[in-house]
Amino acid sequence: MPEISYLSVFLVGLLGGVHCVGMCGGIVTALSLSAPGGKPGVPMLFAYNLGRISSYALAGAIAGAVGASTLLLNNYLPMGRVLYVSANVMLILLGLYLAGLSRAVLLLERVGSVVWARLQPLMKRLIPVRSLPQAYLTGAIWGWLPCGLVYSVLISALASGTALHGALLMGAFGVGTLPNLLAMGLLAHRLQNFIRKPGVRLGAGLLVAAFGVWGLAQLFYPGLL
Repeated sequence: MPEISYLSVFLVGLLGGVHCVGMCGGIVTALSLSAPGGKPGVPMLFAYNLGRISSYALAGAIAGAVGASTLLLNNYLPMGRVLYVSANVMLILLGLYLAGLSRAVLLLERVGSVVWARLQPLMKRLIPVRSLPQAYLTGAIWGWLPCGLVYSVLISALASGTALHGALLMGAFGVGTLPNLLAMGLLAHRLQNFIRKPGVRLGAGLLVAAFGVWGLAQLFYPGLL
């Protein structure tokens, strides 16, 4: 059975910037305003995002470990195939959402709302952020913000088969989101104006959906690719 590649989830994170701007824009603005002078320096922005990506990797490791335990049932049920198909279907739904053609993937965000309700007060206590360790901890909490984009890729980590592979997949995805979120912290208004263009959203979304279609094609028609 084909695997979901690190490159594909990296590109999903990169192209998913059309969602990141809307989803995380409020948090980035709040963190920016809390910095001395109302504008965080590059080291502070990296610390925020390193914490966020660390949480993604931890979530990916947990998902990978859970997926590995279910794959033990392969002698009885085709669990690997089910998880792989689910991951690629989620990529298609995610791409359609980014393109503005469907909102079905947002149902996943309700899953994490209970956890976020408990973590959000902790994040507020860390603001205003005055040091790099404090920024890292704030970012680590930020990484658990309910997000359909994150959860869609997390299903790929679930299908990865090992905790290490799951952590690396989510880490690659997190690195893919880094350019957009760093730029948002430095050039928020310019980036938002670009990302909101219908053509940008449509192109990015359809490309993400194409990853899912490609993955399914590799599974069901391996001789054609």
